[in-house]
Amino acid sequence: MKVGKIFKTAIAITAAAACCIAALLFRTYYNVKLDTIELEQTEYIYITPKDNSATVIQKIEEIAGAGSAEGFSVLAEHNNFDKRRRSGKFAIKDGDNMHSIYRRIVSNEQTPVKLVVPSTRTLQQLAGAISRQLMLDSAELEEFFSNPIYYKKIGYSKETMPSLFIPNTYEVYWDAKPERVMIRLMEERRKFWNDSRMAKAKRIGMSPEEVATLASIIDEETNCDEEKPVVAGMYINRLKRGMPLQADPTVKFAIGDPARKRILNKDLEVNSPYNTYKYKGLPPGPIRIPTIQAIESVLGYKKHSYLYMCAKEDFSGRHNFARTLSEHNANAVRYRKALDKLNIKK
Repeated sequence: MKVGKIFKTAIAITAAAACCIAALLFRTYYNVKLDTIELEQTEYIYITPKDNSATVIQKIEEIAGAGSAEGFSVLAEHNNFDKRRRSGKFAIKDGDNMHSIYRRIVSNEQTPVKLVVPSTRTLQQLAGAISRQLMLDSAELEEFFSNPIYYKKIGYSKETMPSLFIPNTYEVYWDAKPERVMIRLMEERRKFWNDSRMAKAKRIGMSPEEVATLASIIDEETNCDEEKPVVAGMYINRLKRGMPLQADPTVKFAIGDPARKRILNKDLEVNSPYNTYKYKGLPPGPIRIPTIQAIESVLGYKKHSYLYMCAKEDFSGRHNFARTLSEHNANAVRYRKALDKLNIKK
């Protein structure tokens, strides 16, 4: 009888333990697969190489709520997450459970970021703009832009390197390395310079690099997109006649002062291949990364007989165009008087 009671007690204990284990397993299964997240919109977490399971859980709970990542913790603990996790941008979606989030991260199912490549005056500025959008060190990216071993390998020089970049918005992964970013940007350049654009460049006797060089000058001359084809036509007229471009932005570039408001006579004497008052033809390369609008303005320049341009005296950013030097000089006098009135010396 006594033995029977012990046996029954043992069975009862075993059954209770089994129930506890079953409850624990169900709770784990619930937290991992059945418990879903409710979100109004998809959110994202950014995982860096410095992150671990604890910091990833914290990032998930900042989105999904305190305690919501208990199932993720179980998976991370039993599946060696810290050695399997990837860096990058990962989605947290409405209806997700911890298993789907975990698998998304360890399988490296990243969501691309929209990388905006701006039109900047320098490659250093471009490196900074890109690095602020990606998990990149700007100095590391700038090294790729300025390293002669690299740019010669891909067919560019220090002077023509700015022509590689086409300002636009592209999809890349947030953790992309500099090499991958450069490959992506080169892919976009090849797509941009399609057969149609190459044919237009050939018709005006320019390479894509030369088109980008003239476009960069036009971008510095005017912010008015509708005026850019007119400016392009004026410079092409000068090139066809063998006249120097005499573009003030190239002088500003040569003296290292792109924000200069007024060009002085001594500035025109600077001995630089970028000084288009001193040297005929296009400068060695772009003076900035040109916009798509300016490139298209060169390829589809407006045909007219203008040979001169001068900023309007109302400082609207637009220009007075002239066919003759006498007309241009009259425009220049009005502009200089406007500068004098505001006491703008340089």
